Amino acid sequence: MSTPSTTPTGGGVFTARPSAARTWERYGILVLRSATYLILFCGLAIFGNIVVQGSRTVFKSSAPFINTDFFTRAPETLYIFEHDGKKQELGDREFRAYQADLAAAAAAKGEPAPKVKVLESYVYSAGGIMPNIVGTLLLVAGSMTIALFLGVSAAVYLNEYAKPSRYITLIRLAILNLAGVPSIVFGLFGFGLFVVFLGWNVSLLAGWFTLAFMVLPVIITASEESLKSIPKGFREGSLALGATKWQTIRKNVLPYALPGILTSSILGIARVAGETAPIMFTAAYVVRDKLPWEGLESWTDFFFQGVMALPYHIYVVSSKIPQNEYTERVQYGAAFVFLLLVACVAAFSIYLRNRMRNTYRW
Repeated sequence: MSTPSTTPTGGGVFTARPSAARTWERYGILVLRSATYLILFCGLAIFGNIVVQGSRTVFKSSAPFINTDFFTRAPETLYIFEHDGKKQELGDREFRAYQADLAAAAAAKGEPAPKVKVLESYVYSAGGIMPNIVGTLLLVAGSMTIALFLGVSAAVYLNEYAKPSRYITLIRLAILNLAGVPSIVFGLFGFGLFVVFLGWNVSLLAGWFTLAFMVLPVIITASEESLKSIPKGFREGSLALGATKWQTIRKNVLPYALPGILTSSILGIARVAGETAPIMFTAAYVVRDKLPWEGLESWTDFFFQGVMALPYHIYVVSSKIPQNEYTERVQYGAAFVFLLLVACVAAFSIYLRNRMRNTYRW
């Protein structure tokens, strides 16, 4: 004789029963999922457009398949001209050399120099972005070095040495408030302090300190949280063996906190590399043909000169000159290279962080 089942019709005892609340929950989950996919789709559409359009400038259909001039030359004016019934496009240097060759050939024949009819000219629409790439890397490297030194030092003091008090609480509150200050305010601050008051003028040094101060709140906060995550036993064991406070921090705390500190540096790199307003006031030039180490009278001149930078170059080409098919090539090409540059620097930081995590496991 079979035992009657005690399981209610439609499932087990713990089966969810239909209700209005569960129905609304399913709708809510659907809305959240749709919003997430929409954001991802918009991001892919934006970056995909930059990659597709930019690759047409960066890559070529013939060997070496990379537009080397775009990576090795400075921005130039593009001339659209007509000669012998043919319409041609040349950058400023090539156009001048072309005119000189025509004049030399005419002089050899005893004839007057032929006239070249310039149809149109567009600034920054020829040449390349080599000085912009170099300037961006220098700004990122210098500002992150300063920011990491000051930020980690401040985090060590706040977490390891400072005693809880109203004063320390106010300092932490001020750091959190600084994280929400718009970048243009930091740009004006850097212009007033470093460019005008200290007399550094528009220079690498002024840009470094301005960008470093801008990312300090993120680095201090992330570094302090990373230090807090290290067990107290690491400190107590080191102190019990006779190590000093600083020896304990340097050998038993900081190495294990480095992965978290490098995480903050990744966030800082992304923000520093993409900022336009601060460097516009403190470090960037619209055009500079020479690289930062060329034509220096002394080694100190390296720090007190302005540089070109990709964010500022993209801003100028996109908003300060008439838009056309020629400027569009430069815009998308520079944006594509800029994304690759930031991705490579961030990937290197992630690689270092993962190595640190594998080395200092606890």
